[in-house]
Amino acid sequence: MKHSLFKGHVDKQDYDRLFAELTDGLAGDPEHKNLGRALDLALRAHQEVEADNRPSAVDVVVTLKHLGMDEETLISTLLSDPRLRDAFEEGELEKDFGPRVEKLVKNINWLNTFKECSEDTAHAPEKAETLRRMLLASVDDVRAVLVKLAYRVQRLRLLPNETPEFRRCIAQETKDIFSPLANRLGVGQLKWEMEDLSFRHLEPEKYKDLARSMEDNRATREAYINAFVDRLKGYLQESGLEAEIYGRPKHLYSIWKKMQRKQVQVKDLADLLAVRVVVETPAQCYLALGVVHGHWRHLPHEFDDYIANTKENGYQSLHTAVVGPEGRVVEVQIRTREMHEFAEHGVAAHWRYKEGSKQDLAMEHTIASIRRLLDSRDDDQAFLESFDTELFGDRVFVLTPTGEVMDLPKGATPLDFAYSIHTEVGHRTRGAKIDGHIVPLNYQLNSGERVEILTSSTSRPSRDWMDTRLGYLASSRARSKIRRWFKQQDYGLHVKDGRAILDRELQHLGLHHVDLDELAQHFNLHKGEDLLAALGSMDITPGHLASALKVPSVPEEALTLGRRYGGDEKKEKGAGITIQGVGNLMTNLAHCCNPVPGDAVIGYITQGKGVTIHRQDCPNILNLPDDRSARLVEVNWGETALRGQVQVHIEAFDRQGLLRDITQVLTNERVNVLSANTRTDTEDQSVHMDLLLEVSGTGQLSLVLDKISSLPNIFEVRRSV
Repeated sequence: MKHSLFKGHVDKQDYDRLFAELTDGLAGDPEHKNLGRALDLALRAHQEVEADNRPSAVDVVVTLKHLGMDEETLISTLLSDPRLRDAFEEGELEKDFGPRVEKLVKNINWLNTFKECSEDTAHAPEKAETLRRMLLASVDDVRAVLVKLAYRVQRLRLLPNETPEFRRCIAQETKDIFSPLANRLGVGQLKWEMEDLSFRHLEPEKYKDLARSMEDNRATREAYINAFVDRLKGYLQESGLEAEIYGRPKHLYSIWKKMQRKQVQVKDLADLLAVRVVVETPAQCYLALGVVHGHWRHLPHEFDDYIANTKENGYQSLHTAVVGPEGRVVEVQIRTREMHEFAEHGVAAHWRYKEGSKQDLAMEHTIASIRRLLDSRDDDQAFLESFDTELFGDRVFVLTPTGEVMDLPKGATPLDFAYSIHTEVGHRTRGAKIDGHIVPLNYQLNSGERVEILTSSTSRPSRDWMDTRLGYLASSRARSKIRRWFKQQDYGLHVKDGRAILDRELQHLGLHHVDLDELAQHFNLHKGEDLLAALGSMDITPGHLASALKVPSVPEEALTLGRRYGGDEKKEKGAGITIQGVGNLMTNLAHCCNPVPGDAVIGYITQGKGVTIHRQDCPNILNLPDDRSARLVEVNWGETALRGQVQVHIEAFDRQGLLRDITQVLTNERVNVLSANTRTDTEDQSVHMDLLLEVSGTGQLSLVLDKISSLPNIFEVRRSV
């Protein structure tokens, strides 16, 4: 059967003929320079690339022209030809054709990068999920989906050149995914062609038998329809109605479905005769319906009013069936010209109507339907049949280097991607590329990006990956895989690694002493070695450790004054410091050790300046002469949160952008830089930085130091006194 939109492989035709066909009826620039340039590029690509069986954008664009698509879509379709995929430099399309075309081409290319059926995946079960992923990146511009459907039609037209297995796979995928989608979009022209071509390859013998039967009776049916049309035209003219009336072809697949549903042969079907009536206004539709029912007996159960009750895909028409001459049943569809345009071209018709028209409202309704169909919470079969759910925004969909689609949680990183591929790939990850560019492992992925994982020959996850503050993982599944890997290591290795983590945190925070056994009790562990093992196996994260670290208390004799005062505790709330035994005293923070909220602190009563607050491990406090220790008083941080000043020392290899990267970390964590001093050694290209930061506590300080230490070329980051 010849299909009305297939004109042959038009890329073999000359440029002038194609240009005239594509620009016929287009408004705007009469010269259509951009369209001409895009057509020239597509034709040149076909001349320069060895012939293959991939769909041609030149064939596809002619199909879209017959659907009435706008010039911007036609240009984008030509530029999306697979043979032009690598022909443009970054930004070249936007510069030459504008940002809207560049964005649409990107969306079309994204949809066309999905891996098609291959012989080893002919029966892949996740078709519904594939559709959700396919539409996600381009749902903001439905034209990209229409172009994808036109590419699929062209793929079906080229199937006779493929293997039988591949033909069946493409046909089944089309029947399950693309034909229902075309129906949902209301694009009847593409829907029936996809259905008929899929039927042809899935049931070749039945297709041929049915086509032969229809051809045998074609002359009789056409004569009957012509006579019915002439009689109906006369009845409508008598009623003062001018209408376009013609016989409507019944498509093979729809006939086959009706045969299966009624369990009859084609010769037993009574409704193979169909007529369409096209008038100007909805009111005339109902007048024409009255004429039809007034001259022939209608079948009540076959009547549907889709004008008053518009279908979800925007379709509108009156459907009825009457008993015509010789007792034969004839289907009659009555609609306006705009309804007919929308029925044939669906959302494509939107670009031929002005804003605010009723057809635009149907278009918006259709777009809302597309968004509802994207996220099926039911099983795949229910999704394929109903498409009746809402778009979700908690997932990202990225591509592997081979074009496979991976479904990941929102906020996922290359590490999440690696662990979703295979646990061992995740364990061996050492770097990642996004669309060919190196990115950090805590980079947040966006839908449509192509991800490549760089691996080492050995499995060695980093403990930093488990630190939630550093943002390496969004998936709890990946995090559990890493935790399991560390648990499988030796106890002695865990203790060793835990010691390294503890030493790093102590260095970061500028602490020198820690009571391991006391710290272990904080985590309900028996001894310090168990704490180190838990750190090494990642049962306790560095973030938990940083928040629990406490500096050893000042020696007992240094606190005698605070105890000797006795009496009630009083709080200096305005200063945010609780002073035990002494009230209404002015407080200030010592500049020698710069304590911040979270540090273990002690107060020193000065002469005339109130109480100065020091860290308990401040050298000036630890080395305080015995005759002054009586001035020490117990203090702790009060109810009001303070921001404290802290000095941080950084050593690194000097490189371009180093200071920018460090300040970016501080900006992201909302840490204020009060002063900065940088010294560079030109001989070994090392740099030393001293930053005075304002932080809310040791928790924030630890997080900032961890993030800075993870930057490239950083040797050491620590708190300095």
